[in-house]
Amino acid sequence: QVQLVESGGGSVQAGGSLRLSCAASGRTFSGYAVAWFRQAPGKERAFVAAIRWNGGTTYYADSVKGRFTISRDYAKNTVYLQMNSLKPEDTALYYCAARFGGVQSYDYDYWGQGTQVTVSS
Repeated sequence: QVQLVESGGGSVQAGGSLRLSCAASGRTFSGYAVAWFRQAPGKERAFVAAIRWNGGTTYYADSVKGRFTISRDYAKNTVYLQMNSLKPEDTALYYCAARFGGVQSYDYDYWGQGTQVTVSS
């Protein structure tokens, strides 16, 4: 069982930056892919980015390529999402998720509680 805790959300103006963190408790991320999803009001949850813990393969949604960077810290057993050049349309509740296996944009088994990101124009 993997328990995920997100942090780092907040409010920022357009063009600003935030860094989200996803920490695992109960076990390490070894062998897992860890992803970020987001859900805006009235919209379905959407894939943002994913990283393979072993090897570091990454995968991004087209809407965030070049602006967001997903990374991992072995020592802290934590995955980060660095978000730069934020836009109002990035406003959403951001979720961390994990699955055993490779990176993909769907079918994740473990989910955090979410952290809110609000970008004002």
